[in-house]
Amino acid sequence: MKTTSERRELILFHLHQKGSVQVADLAEMFSVSTVTIRNDLGALEKKGIVTRAYGGAYLNKANISLTEYSIDQKSKFNDVIKQRIGKLAATLINEGDSIILDSGTTTSQIAEHLQNIKNVIVMTNGINVANALIKSPGIEILITGGHLRRKSLSFFGSQAEQSLKQYHFNKLFLGVDGFHLEKGISTHNEPEAQLNRAMCEVADEIIVVTDSSKFSNISLHKILDSKRVDTVITDDGISENDLASLKQLGIKVLLVEK
Repeated sequence: MKTTSERRELILFHLHQKGSVQVADLAEMFSVSTVTIRNDLGALEKKGIVTRAYGGAYLNKANISLTEYSIDQKSKFNDVIKQRIGKLAATLINEGDSIILDSGTTTSQIAEHLQNIKNVIVMTNGINVANALIKSPGIEILITGGHLRRKSLSFFGSQAEQSLKQYHFNKLFLGVDGFHLEKGISTHNEPEAQLNRAMCEVADEIIVVTDSSKFSNISLHKILDSKRVDTVITDDGISENDLASLKQLGIKVLLVEK
């Protein structure tokens, strides 16, 4: 039996393959009721991914991000850009700050550029981020704990969320799988999206770090509305329309060379 999240990801896969799906076919495929499938399609419609039609739904014309890569695979994508984003992001961290570094390959590059900083507290849910921070003697490292997700080398779950609630942070550096101006920032994994929302609740400033390829993409699980973001650090490959839209929302944008 598939979980709700797994079933909706598979529905999205079939939509991406065929362009449209029928409720009756999906109900038979997953051995669930048509009511359950309609609820699934309704949830996807609210995220802006599909449009409901009589007896089914069709995929909206948006860049739907279906494939989630492992942390090792991600580390090979746009690695030079991620290094530049990490270096620039590190300049926003000051002595005395308390920050959150989300798990991910871009945030791990921030950690790599913090070796000379002093008197900073960093909480992270990423094993790779924590390992990078070990080389920084001036940083006190906190780990969220929780269940380990091996694919992303990140912790998630109620224990991780509860640990966050005990603290207050100046800044959150957040990696995303999708950044859509209307549909918000998103990620592939539902528990990670839930933990990311908890991070946003305990941070004064939300700083998204992502390469420009993630813009106009929608992943299945929304983290929060785009307008909640304070700062975006990305590369100059971002489109003029997306750049203008970010500024119209009052979001500060910092660019590195692609």
